[in-house]
Amino acid sequence: MARVLLIVLDSVGIGGGPDAARYGDAGSDTLGHIAETCAAGAGDRDGLRLGRLHLPHMTRLGLGLAAAGASGRIPPGLKPVGDVAGAYGHAIETAPGKDTPSGHWEIAGAPVTEEWGYFPDTVPAFPDALTEALVKRAGLPGILGDCHAAGVPIIERYGAEHLRTGKPICYTSADSVFQIAAHEEAFGLERLYEVCRIARELCDPYRIGRVIARPFVGSAETGFKRTSHRKDYATQPPGETLLDRLSAKERAVVSVGKIGDIFAHRATGREIKPAGNAACLDAALAAFGTLPDGGLVFLNLVDFDTEYGHRRDVPGYAAELETFDARLPEIHAVLGKGDVCLITADHGNDPTWTGTEHTREQVPILAFGPGLRARDLGGRETFADIGASVARHLGIGELGRGTSWW
Repeated sequence: MARVLLIVLDSVGIGGGPDAARYGDAGSDTLGHIAETCAAGAGDRDGLRLGRLHLPHMTRLGLGLAAAGASGRIPPGLKPVGDVAGAYGHAIETAPGKDTPSGHWEIAGAPVTEEWGYFPDTVPAFPDALTEALVKRAGLPGILGDCHAAGVPIIERYGAEHLRTGKPICYTSADSVFQIAAHEEAFGLERLYEVCRIARELCDPYRIGRVIARPFVGSAETGFKRTSHRKDYATQPPGETLLDRLSAKERAVVSVGKIGDIFAHRATGREIKPAGNAACLDAALAAFGTLPDGGLVFLNLVDFDTEYGHRRDVPGYAAELETFDARLPEIHAVLGKGDVCLITADHGNDPTWTGTEHTREQVPILAFGPGLRARDLGGRETFADIGASVARHLGIGELGRGTSWW
């Protein structure tokens, strides 16, 4: 039997999807534009020159070639020298939108087929009936924000008023989300979670994908800072997922990072949720070390998206990619005979793009393990091919969507 380590580099897209223009993202390319910016010497931060993007391990696995398949060009510095050491390819998302749940669910074999609901970019953004019901049921004095906004600026804008009035800060974005920010100590973390659970129920008729709790600490004098106690309240996946099938077959599943939240804690097995990419990867490697045959460790590394993509921080994003790449030897070390590691992404978040939202992009597929044949997997017509391939490798039968490359 075999095991799989499935790693999602949250938002590491490699070139616009064929329908990117529909989303205003034609020409977006998260990885390519980061590499080009670094190569041009524009990736400076705090007076320190970042220099050319250096990803030797993923480059040898075929990352640059996967990017070329998606975008038509190999990003600067990512052309492999010598033979490629992994199977590589690129995949197109079929689900509408460019959000985290849709990407992950499609990876797991359950693409969304209906359009999400979205809140308009107006003030107020939320329907009066929704706001009134939330205020009444949650016993709130009102809400602040009620608009499209990025998370850090809106907390800076309304943090002091929130502390003075007790009103939570509610905002949305181009994604299908209802986000609620509140002070972890003054408002209370558990109270924030309860307000989000109420909002989750109220948002269901509007087909909103996620309600997100955004706790923060600090003051107007010291500044406000978001904490690691974020929690996502997602709708249920639209069909049977890879995780459901593994659970039905009584296989071991370990979900690391925000995987549990994304899948609404359905068939997510043992959940581990450390703070930060490094700690999440540590936890995933430790879990894989004791994983039984036939099991899956499913890991999301969210910092690429939240800390660097949304904040349009090119040098920070590049440095985080290099930090992950430097740990590839540790991943190789935990893989035994028959084991496979798959590295992919769920959407793009081009830090050179306009605005602060996700970008509609193709994602890389890098597959490697002892004895795995290096080859070009080509362009995959759906993210669901990833889940189908995991299912085939673990011997749990075909999923309803996707085609295995094994």
